[in-house]
Amino acid sequence: MRLISVDTSEKNTAVLEIEIDKERFAETVTKIFRSKASSLTVPGFRKGKAPRSIIEKMYGKGVFYEEALNELLPEAVDEALDESKISPVSKPEIDVKSMDENGVFVTAKYTVKPEVEIKNYKGLEAKRSIIAVSEEEIDADIAKTQKRNARSLEITDRAAQLGDEVQIDYEGFADGVPFEGGKGEDHKLKLGAGEFIPGFEEQIVGKNIDEEFDVNVTFPEDYHSEELKGKPATFKVKLNSIRYEELPELDDEFAMDVSEFDTFELYRDSIRGKIKESHDKRTEYSLEQQLVDGLVAEFEADIPQVMIDDEIERQIGDYAYRIQSQGLDFETFMQYTGATRESMRAQFKEGAEKQIKTSLALEKVAQIEDLKATKEEQDEEYARLAEMYKLELAEVIERVDKNAIKNEIEAKKAVEFIKANANITEVETSLEEFEKELHKNHGHDHGDHDHDDDDDIDFDDDDIDFDEDEDE
Repeated sequence: MRLISVDTSEKNTAVLEIEIDKERFAETVTKIFRSKASSLTVPGFRKGKAPRSIIEKMYGKGVFYEEALNELLPEAVDEALDESKISPVSKPEIDVKSMDENGVFVTAKYTVKPEVEIKNYKGLEAKRSIIAVSEEEIDADIAKTQKRNARSLEITDRAAQLGDEVQIDYEGFADGVPFEGGKGEDHKLKLGAGEFIPGFEEQIVGKNIDEEFDVNVTFPEDYHSEELKGKPATFKVKLNSIRYEELPELDDEFAMDVSEFDTFELYRDSIRGKIKESHDKRTEYSLEQQLVDGLVAEFEADIPQVMIDDEIERQIGDYAYRIQSQGLDFETFMQYTGATRESMRAQFKEGAEKQIKTSLALEKVAQIEDLKATKEEQDEEYARLAEMYKLELAEVIERVDKNAIKNEIEAKKAVEFIKANANITEVETSLEEFEKELHKNHGHDHGDHDHDDDDDIDFDDDDIDFDEDEDE
């Protein structure tokens, strides 16, 4: 098997001419004959005993050619593709030019990555936001931890107060008649949380356990039930229990309970550091997005439609996976939202085009600047993935697309190169102003909202994913 020629005269297309030599083809045809002969019936011969020449005369000389070609073609095309050094973005269109006792000649036509031109990738302008950590942010973070460590205490010696969690039985009446959805037993209600109709929770304040009483309210004019909008109602209520959430004191003991620090002051400083790290990560992401947007603006290429279509389908697939991971069937989700495959493709089209341009642009910068992924860097990435997915390193190496690993590393190197050669202005800003601008520029924030997360920013459209076929 050999690659005869590579024709790239047509834009974004490569046609490989491939030969399967007659010796290899003849061997495979003979193998196919031997595997099939026992099941063939020829008049005048016992089943499976007819000579090959008789079978070929009866069924045609090429009776076994197609199966032989099907066995040989995948390997022949893969070998030719490796030798050609092209970068396909589509499956091949196979055309059998000839197939006989002299061997096989086929062409494999691929759509390939386009030629990319980057007008400029050095000296791009960008802004790095510097966000100071406010005391309010620290207080809010500590308050969340304080609340997670609160004790729920049963109250028996006083009346209900705002902030208590009560358990009640209730039944509602409008014009003296019970209405649908107005009855509940042992319902838990946080007084002051605004879960019920305005005025309802406040009338439970001051009541005692086992006390039965009326709560009189008026339904809001915008209430969802047409029958109850703006109507007065009376609820018959019984108070079954009262619980109070006791927050721990914010002291050294609290710090030792929730962290590795011995004093509350050190614990507070550590929260400041985590928030600062989170801000820095988000602002760095914003900076890199600005630079990538600037790079894409300098990008020129005639992108094949198949690349856009494939990226749209990949992004829809990722979106569907996230929906399904929340326990909702994707087809059911689309029915709920009125979405169709066509509307989804239209929705993802712009993002898919930008993702492809980003990937191709970073790949071009890496190529120009000779930013290659070293073996050590690739090994580190394999190890990181093995740790992340709790798999054996050998399994990760076997199952992960090696080109995706390489492309991911080189894309990150390209981003770092662009950043190192950019004109970056540092601007002090508040978190509120930063988020407002981020939303205005990007519509959403992929940044880090959780101080403990350590997700990588990914500018590459090649997924680092596992080959699920290994498990089928």
